[in-house]
Amino acid sequence: MIGTVVATVKSPGLEGEKLLVVVALDKDGRRKGDLHVACDVAQAGPGDRVYCVSAREASHALKEPFAPVDAAIVGIVDTVDREPIR
Repeated sequence: MIGTVVATVKSPGLEGEKLLVVVALDKDGRRKGDLHVACDVAQAGPGDRVYCVSAREASHALKEPFAPVDAAIVGIVDTVDREPIR
C-alpha cells in the first residue's frame, strides 16, 4: 500500500469503504506495473505489503457483494519466504 484516495462521492455499495493506492511487486520486492486503487477490508496501513484480489472476488470481499469494485485488499502480508529460483 503506497497511498490513500479521498472520494467525496462514491457509487452505492462503496460508502464507508476505505480506498488505498497499491502497486504490484516483483519477486525481488520492486514496484512492477501501474498504480491501482483498491478497497481495503483488511485495515492496511502505510507501507504495508498487502494481498489483493480482483474481478468478481473483489466485490465479494465487501459488505455489499455487488459493489462496483475491481480490486480489494483482503490481507496484510507479515513475511515472505521463498526458495531461490535455480
